Parts: sequence; structure tokens; C-alpha cells
Amino acid sequence: MKLPQNLFVPILPGATLLDRLLCSGGALLGIGLTALIGYLTFGHDAALPFLVAPVGASAVLVFAVPSSPLAQPWPVVGGNTLGALIGIAASSLIADPLLASGIAVSVAIIGMSLARCLHPPGGAAALVAVLGGPSVAAAGVKFAFMPVAANSAALVLLGWLFHKASRHRYPHWHVKKPDNPHGTRDPLPEARIGFNSRDVDAALADIGETFDIDREDLDTLLRRIELRAVSRRHGDPSCEDVMSRDLVTIHEHADISAAQELMLRHAIRTLPVVDPDGRLTGMVGLREIRAKGGIAADAMIPAAVSTRERRAFDLVPLLSDGKRHAVVVVDAQERPVGMITQTDLLAALVHRP
Repeated sequence: MKLPQNLFVPILPGATLLDRLLCSGGALLGIGLTALIGYLTFGHDAALPFLVAPVGASAVLVFAVPSSPLAQPWPVVGGNTLGALIGIAASSLIADPLLASGIAVSVAIIGMSLARCLHPPGGAAALVAVLGGPSVAAAGVKFAFMPVAANSAALVLLGWLFHKASRHRYPHWHVKKPDNPHGTRDPLPEARIGFNSRDVDAALADIGETFDIDREDLDTLLRRIELRAVSRRHGDPSCEDVMSRDLVTIHEHADISAAQELMLRHAIRTLPVVDPDGRLTGMVGLREIRAKGGIAADAMIPAAVSTRERRAFDLVPLLSDGKRHAVVVVDAQERPVGMITQTDLLAALVHRP
């Protein structure tokens, strides 16, 4: 029988060997410290283990795929605990361990799905509760909380600390899409072109498979792919290729009326604000100078910045949120060396071959 060519191909895109080594080290620390916490907390109780096997499977998800919906704190703690409770109930109601095992896992899947805490190791927790032997049976409901829930909570806490140190988001959350700043129901410019949420839902229905990725993450990934494709088709210009270089800036201690005069004289909408050393400290636009008086530092807002080397089309999300009209390009000393506006990006898109 001929095996499929992709049978042994990794199914986790975006991960490098270094990522895998780091997550392996994280799992080492996570399981080791979880075991230590369990031993110090209730290790004196010889009738129950201080570390349960399903936590090892949970560690794979928490440290290797922290963005997975199955690896989030509620699925880890809730899924394992609920699975153990269902296993305990099945074991007490059904004398045959074979039948109890199957029913425990199947009911755990339904229960975790309804409780929005689907977690594969939760099925293992259900099995352990059924087949764990006399000590687990004697512990009854206590087993689901000590050690299963306690182990799971400790692992989540350690996973959060590890990913915080390694600069990954855990728990994984979605950056809220900005509301339309004009107060209308129109979607932002980025969402008006290309695909929409209905297209994504229809495509998922067409494929008919379940994917381990959140709906919002999938939308973000697809839009990023669109931008990469645009960059490739249009020569992938850098910010240095597109930016304007003869900048009009204003000192942070300058009067706000001077900012307004500069904008009117040069027919521009945004001014970078600099400190005495020429470093960028913020931006002011027509909206800011109308709202406040005083000096530029009082009215400025945080600036959107980029480097010379960055792909120009990567700035599309920044310049299509309805709030920003320009991105300041800075050097290594945070001094402004150029600026890219929505018009600059449009011209780059039209005139590239």
C-alpha cells in the first residue's frame, strides 16, 4: 500500500526549530514546577497522585500551540476538571469499566463542547477517573479538584509566565478591530475590499472540516496573506522607496497656532512633533489642534512609526483604520527621516509594474 506523501509532514505552519526548542524547554519547566507545586500542596496524601497524566498532554498544547482555542486557560482547567467529573460519575453508575470508559469519553466531549472548554486531554482525564484504580475511586469527586483542577491551574499560570517572558500572547486574545471613527455603519476601508466574513463562513462550509484555529485568527491570517500577495505582485517596495523625505516638523514646545500655520502653508494634514534632539515624540493633526490650545506637546497623539526597510504595503492596516493618515519613518535614533501617507501608498500601488 502506497502511503500519502504528506503523511509525515509537520502540520503546524509558522513554527521554526528554535520555536520548538523553546516550547520544549517551557514544557520542561511547566511540568516540573507543576509537579513540585502538587507535591508541596498535597503530596503527603499517598492515596492520590500529585501529578496526573492528562496534564502532560495539556502542556503540549499550552507550550507548543498557545494560540490554539484548545489551549486557552478555560479549556485547560475547565476541560480537564469537567472530564474528570464525568469520568467519576460514569465509574460510579456503570459497573463495567469498558462500557464506563467509552461513555465517559463520549459524554466528556459533549459536556466540554457545551461548556465551551473543549480540550483533548479532558478525554484522558475522564479515562483516568474511570481506570485510575481504587485510590481514585475512593477519592470520588475530590480527585477532579485535587489534583486534576489544581494541576491544570498551576500549568496555566506557569504557561502564562513563560509566554510573557518569551513575548508570546497567552492567553491568546484578538486585537479589537477599531470602530468607524466617523460614527457611521460603514466598515473600515480594509474590510470593504476582498473577502468578508460571509465568504470565510461559506468557504469553511464548502470544505466541511474542523480546523484548530479561531475564526478571528483565520480572518486576520487571510488578510495578511492578501497584503503579502499584493507586495509580491507589485515589486514589494520598501518604506524608503515610497516615503517623502523633505519633512515639515514642529518642536514639541511650539505654540499650537504655529502648527496650524505650517499645515495651512504646506497643505498637509499631519505634523511630526520632535524634541530638542530631533527625536520623534508624537504627531499633531487638524483634529488635535482644533480640540486643544497651548503647545504642540499638549495636543499631540502617539505617532505610528516604521523603519526604512519595512515593506510599504505592510502599512495598509495602519493607514486604513480611519484614524491615521500618515506613518513616520524613523532611524535608529528615533529621528524622523520620512513620512508615508495614504496617497503615497495609492501612488505606489498604481505605478508599480
